[in-house]
Amino acid sequence: MFRLAHISDVHLGPLPALTFLELFSKRITGFVNWHRNRRRHLFANTLDIVLDDIERRDPDHLAITGDLVNLASSLEIAAVKHWLAEAGTPENVSVVPGNHDAYVPGAYEKSTRAWYPYMRGDNGPAEWHDDFHVFPYMRVRDQVAIIGCSTAVATPPFAASGYFGSRQARETVNLLRAAEEAGLFRVVLIHHPPIRGATSFHKRMIGIRRFAATVSTGGADLVLHGHTHLNTVHWLPGQAKQIPVVGIASASQGPGGHKPPAGYNLFSISGAPGNWNVMRERYALTQDGLALSLAETTRF
Repeated sequence: MFRLAHISDVHLGPLPALTFLELFSKRITGFVNWHRNRRRHLFANTLDIVLDDIERRDPDHLAITGDLVNLASSLEIAAVKHWLAEAGTPENVSVVPGNHDAYVPGAYEKSTRAWYPYMRGDNGPAEWHDDFHVFPYMRVRDQVAIIGCSTAVATPPFAASGYFGSRQARETVNLLRAAEEAGLFRVVLIHHPPIRGATSFHKRMIGIRRFAATVSTGGADLVLHGHTHLNTVHWLPGQAKQIPVVGIASASQGPGGHKPPAGYNLFSISGAPGNWNVMRERYALTQDGLALSLAETTRF
């Protein structure tokens, strides 16, 4: 049995002091939003409680589906690099970026360079360089293939959309087929929910139909995402049966907000090709914000 934990939307805080030049961009809207809304409900100690609970359950691997920072400043990106080292080794943690990790032009390259060991595919270059595509990547852990995709792009103010393009679609299909030939259970990581209507128009994923065709053509067994800060299960058509598409609340969301409190998914994967068994346990922050408890159990 392989046990995979899933968190998302870390939004590591607190927000550092930013220079005038850093704020002279889309960041000013995010800066105001943080101080008016997010900082009241996103707490670093909540994230610590979530990670401590995950550590106690000792999963084989941790998947993080984006939005590790808030405004993608250099200080935030460096802070996440140190935080990732505390969360686990690159061998045991897989990351894909979210829209906040590509908040302004140039941020995507800075964040992927800094966090590359956690995004490096098994056959990827040893070091990040600017003339290759990080995504999609594939990492094989035991009987599971973890395939990381990116929808992270810089967007104008008041937009938080993502993009899944044709090149990434073609390469993802190839990875999914290779994983199938190897007899592996296939998990796809992506930030934006690949489900029509799952978010408002300005937060949507552009390329939803393309992604659905990708996982249907290539074959996938499970899709994990973030972005909505909600605990959800949707479905996409698959080759033999429907593919579960699972979202999770922000890992830093404290109690008392408009969105559900922090939590994580824990998937227990067993079986063999054609007869996979997947048990999902969702753990959620208790009302007092001091611990997590089992909130839901689902078998896929």
